[in-house]
Amino acid sequence: MNFLLIQAAPGTLLDVITADQQITDAATLAHLRHTFGVDQPVWLQLLHYIAALAQGDFGFSYRQNMPVLQAILQRLPATLLLMLAALSIALLLGVAAGILAASKVRTLWDTLVSVLAVICFAAPSFWLGIMLIILFAVKLGWLPVGGMHTAGAPSGLFNDVMDIARHLVLPAFSLGLFYAAVYARLMRSSMLEVALLDFVRAARAKGLGRMRVILMHIARNALLPVVTLLGLQLGTVLGGSVVVESVFSWPGIGTLLFDSVSSRNYPVVLGILVFSAGVVIVVNMLVDLAYLRLDPRTRR
Repeated sequence: MNFLLIQAAPGTLLDVITADQQITDAATLAHLRHTFGVDQPVWLQLLHYIAALAQGDFGFSYRQNMPVLQAILQRLPATLLLMLAALSIALLLGVAAGILAASKVRTLWDTLVSVLAVICFAAPSFWLGIMLIILFAVKLGWLPVGGMHTAGAPSGLFNDVMDIARHLVLPAFSLGLFYAAVYARLMRSSMLEVALLDFVRAARAKGLGRMRVILMHIARNALLPVVTLLGLQLGTVLGGSVVVESVFSWPGIGTLLFDSVSSRNYPVVLGILVFSAGVVIVVNMLVDLAYLRLDPRTRR
């Protein structure tokens, strides 16, 4: 489907190359079309691409002058770091806020969590990122504006880790606050539903403390829908990283995808889409395995 959508999109990499180099010779254009394989029927191009994928060949990026898979793997660590940081923030803040709202239902704390969740859910990630840049980078000067490294910063393992961490804070929060709002609302509703089940009444009847019942019995079972949503939303996290990486000039797959779309470098675009689909499949398998840990009933 992605292949056919890209084929239907206007313009090709060949158009960009010929425009930049001002190539107008018919023989040269025909040779380039044959080199890029765009002189073949679309169905034949698709068969060749599927055959190449079966052998682990994602194609060649003429803009980066390297195989597509190599270009993706070069940017993958930065994107994984951003995604893990954003999802960690989302889970920690979202789950904690959901537990607070459910345990203090119909109080000021519940209302405050609900209002903040609506604001973070409604705010576009790029707008939130710009606002964070203006506040913490421009006005206060606490954090860098963008990038992943500070030019001319002292080298060394500790200095490098701290430098990357300072650059990671703003993009991670920009991407993570939206999902934290989703998890907070889901965790609250799930906990209120679990709190009405019989095993919770039995735990209370045994004389267990309120916090132990909430954390060990209600919250643990209420996490199941959150974990499920986490696996399903990974694709949207990858999509959201494109916008956030562009705002903060983060050198990840999102920036590579944006540059490839702008330059009509469609082999890289298609390679990233295929690679992302594979990542989503793997993560959903890991989510299914996590169920074995969270819900002992699934072990049977």
